[in-house]
Amino acid sequence: MPYRLAELAALVGGRVEGDGERPIDGVRTLEAAGPRDLSFLTNPRYRQHAAASAAAALLVAPGVAVAGKDLLVADDPYYALARLLTELHPPYAPAPGVHSTAVIDAACAIDPSASIGPYVVLGKGTRVGAGAVLHAHVVAGRDCVVGEGCTLHPHVVLYDGTELAAGCTVHAGVVLGSDGFGYATHGGVHHKIPQVGRVVIEEGVEIGANSAVDRATLGETRIGRGSKVDNLVQVGHNVQVGAASILCGQAGIAGSARLGAGVVLAGQVGVANHLELGEGTQVAAKSAVLADAPAGSRLAGIPAVELGSWRRQTVLLGKLEEMARRLRALERRVAAAAEEESGERVDAERG
Repeated sequence: MPYRLAELAALVGGRVEGDGERPIDGVRTLEAAGPRDLSFLTNPRYRQHAAASAAAALLVAPGVAVAGKDLLVADDPYYALARLLTELHPPYAPAPGVHSTAVIDAACAIDPSASIGPYVVLGKGTRVGAGAVLHAHVVAGRDCVVGEGCTLHPHVVLYDGTELAAGCTVHAGVVLGSDGFGYATHGGVHHKIPQVGRVVIEEGVEIGANSAVDRATLGETRIGRGSKVDNLVQVGHNVQVGAASILCGQAGIAGSARLGAGVVLAGQVGVANHLELGEGTQVAAKSAVLADAPAGSRLAGIPAVELGSWRRQTVLLGKLEEMARRLRALERRVAAAAEEESGERVDAERG
């Protein structure tokens, strides 16, 4: 069913510049959009592509003009795009009920509005809240909690005692609550330290495919409300991640590290154990954080240092080869001057 451009603008609190009655079937990229599609211009460098696009209309920020195009103007176009895609492409909602192939312990409590897919396995005492969706082959151990409106995609594994608050999304292959990496080395042998804590995921967290969050040795490993975790992220035992943090792909956080609210770790960042990163800390890709960081820090490098310092170091690194050549030339000149002075001294003594 098509929408009118004005309807979409009202949905996101925007306004139309042009024909508000224009029919819109969907949202597409500038290259793929056709004469009944809405596209978007969130980066000024693509303005020429936007003007040349066949799109019926464009989603833009205030003050952006594209000749010959109807515009949907929104104060935050990227956020508006997220809302539009949610409206036009709602997620698949399977029917409530328990599939005949699911294996459910008699002591489980499942809300009637929840959907339990094929070959799901739920251990004793596990609870599933209203509207939750567990897709095929999800496994939850004993005494787990899956909160209201959670979605667990295929092959998610929750070890015993794992708790998810309302509105969490966990993508395929994620493992929550596996043993933390703890060993006591005695007599040259690594002896396992039992990991008897649990994992708690707070409200509205999303965890990307094939990530892992280890259970605590004692107590809890916890990911704070509204945090977003990318694919292939490792969160070690007893780690505490503050609310609204972002952990990008292949980031790794070692045991007992504490991240404040709003921390951002870019791709492949490593954080050493027992460190504390203050609220709002941002760490650039491939950095290794080996020391505590105060709130608001911006870090980069191995080991990670303040961003400005890292930039200066990087500039100097690019000049090292030339500096080394100049140093060698200077050393040769000094050596030649010293040799000449030594020769003059000998001649003077002979004279």
